[in-house]
Amino acid sequence: MAVQGERTFRDVVIESVGEEIFDCYQCYKCSAGCPISFDMDLLPHQIIRSVVFNQKEKALSSKTIWICASCETCTTRCPNEIDIAKVMDVLRQIQVESGGEAKEPRVPVFHQAFLDSIKKTGRVHELTMIRNYTQKSGDLKEKLKSGEWKNDVKLGMKMFLRGKLKVMSPKCEGVKEVRKIFKQAAEHKKK
Repeated sequence: MAVQGERTFRDVVIESVGEEIFDCYQCYKCSAGCPISFDMDLLPHQIIRSVVFNQKEKALSSKTIWICASCETCTTRCPNEIDIAKVMDVLRQIQVESGGEAKEPRVPVFHQAFLDSIKKTGRVHELTMIRNYTQKSGDLKEKLKSGEWKNDVKLGMKMFLRGKLKVMSPKCEGVKEVRKIFKQAAEHKKK
């Protein structure tokens, strides 16, 4: 229980999301519409409920916050217009900032590979991103062992032949501005 004046986990989430989540009356529309709910340990409405009841450990240790695709289907379906996808984003951020382990450890590695690609070239370069991801995630060893790398190469070749995958990173005129945004974000994070 929080001491008077001390911010609770719920307070931090609500402040970060920028809207009231107490409006959730557990209609389950978010969970019923989620395209990946079959793989979640807690459904979206259960995550919201755990935040409302200040169950920090339950929410942050959930696999759900990491596998949420942020497709915003839940947000669109919510009759009270709660931005559930944003709640998931905030919970991931809280977990990362607290130094806790992600229930799905490859997801943060993928996000970092994605951001590193944008930081370097000003936009996503898929080949660089995938290379960095496979090196840092440990997927390469598994794919070599299982032979799954062959499927990746086939898919990559199809995408390349259709012009969907570029060998060289496309030029971005605003790369300096993009790097400036990353620098500002890093400075803001230090505060």
